[in-house]
Amino acid sequence: MTNDAEVRANAPEWSVSELSAALRRTVEDAYGHVRVRGEISGYRGPHSSGHAYFSLKDAGARLDAVIWKGTFQRLRLKPEEGLEVVATGKLTTYPGKSGYQIVIESLEFAGAGAIMAMLDERKRRLAAEGLFDPARKQELPFLPKVIGVVTSPTGAVIRDILHRLNDRFPRRVLVWPVRVQGETSAAEVAAAIRGFNDLPEGGPIPRPDVIVVARGGGALEDLLGFSDEAVVRAAAESMIPLVSAVGHETDVTLIDFAADVRAPTPTAAAEMVVPVRTDLIATVEDLGARLIAAPLRLLDRRRADLRGLARLLPAAETLLAQPRQRLDLAAERLPRALRANASAHRLQLAAVQARLSPEALRTRLARAGERLEVLDGRMRRALEVQKERRTARLAALAQLLKALSYREVLGRGFALVRDAGGHAVRRAADIADGAALSLEFADGRVAVQAGEGAPPPDSTPRPAPRPAGRKPRKVEGPTLFDP
Repeated sequence: MTNDAEVRANAPEWSVSELSAALRRTVEDAYGHVRVRGEISGYRGPHSSGHAYFSLKDAGARLDAVIWKGTFQRLRLKPEEGLEVVATGKLTTYPGKSGYQIVIESLEFAGAGAIMAMLDERKRRLAAEGLFDPARKQELPFLPKVIGVVTSPTGAVIRDILHRLNDRFPRRVLVWPVRVQGETSAAEVAAAIRGFNDLPEGGPIPRPDVIVVARGGGALEDLLGFSDEAVVRAAAESMIPLVSAVGHETDVTLIDFAADVRAPTPTAAAEMVVPVRTDLIATVEDLGARLIAAPLRLLDRRRADLRGLARLLPAAETLLAQPRQRLDLAAERLPRALRANASAHRLQLAAVQARLSPEALRTRLARAGERLEVLDGRMRRALEVQKERRTARLAALAQLLKALSYREVLGRGFALVRDAGGHAVRRAADIADGAALSLEFADGRVAVQAGEGAPPPDSTPRPAPRPAGRKPRKVEGPTLFDP
């Protein structure tokens, strides 16, 4: 017990942070910069902070790896899941989870096999999105006015293309200068493709009718920029027909699958985008000669056909022989037919003549007269009956008018009072003192003047006595239309 206590007392005591820091110094001092070969695993793209976290693994172990944001932006080769790489960096520890990791400073392919595996995986992924679908391909214009070329302006490629175009059919060429290898190559090529597509129609810079992306041959690593995902997507999205002419015939890049047409070489691309001018001239001349000769040949053929048909037609004598014979026969039958027709009409006239004799006409006229007398008698009786009915109806209406007339009321001792305007007065209160009035009796009218001694409105008016020796003034009686 005493020995164990002494051992514990002599051993130095570490804090967790101190021990982690000591281990970190030991690892970093012992290894410093290392090159590690392995397969990228667990890569999901850069973190929101811009850093990238993943692992390097082989058949027996796994090593955590991190690429800081600033380093990630400068990397020529970006990490991809399943890619076998050689990572160069500094080995260190991460106290937060008691582990060790490599801080990567650069990445490179672990041989050509790794590059091919990466390209194959990328090709499968982009093909699954439909970027290589043949239905997306566009046809090249027969004779473009403007050709856009994406390549290095100082290389032999652009000179070969221009020389070939001048030999076949000179066209206007717009060159978008780019780097064809290096870290910025892919971004520049993708920007050039999209830049040509963004040019407006009818702008100061003409919009190409076809785009050629060209580069000479090179090693597999030198052509990787044309297999970059950004370049492939730009080629697939191009609304202008695009020709891929990267490397030699044996070189294959992913832009070849996204382009509308793949050319084995840049020179072959120039041959694809324009026809041979001399061949076109010869073709046009040949077509012009055929166009001139065709109507002449057609006219000769139609003339020969007409002669052949004319020979097949029968002679005029042959055509008119039968009609002439029928005319002769008809001429022979015509006199007999005319006589027979006249006899038939004569018989019909005799039959009608019997019905039109004077005796028959007198009989029909007598019958018509008797019928007219009968109708005249019926008409007279109908008029008498109608007259009696209208007379009786008029008498009834006269009786009704007489019964409704106000004169019947006047005959019973009443009088009709009118003012100076001839309007009937219905109330005594409506009469002013001294007003001129007219009294109508059954036998005439009398003019009076209203006085103050008039009876009250509710008293019963009495007719005034007639002055002795004075005859009533005769006034023309009212008509039926008086009120």
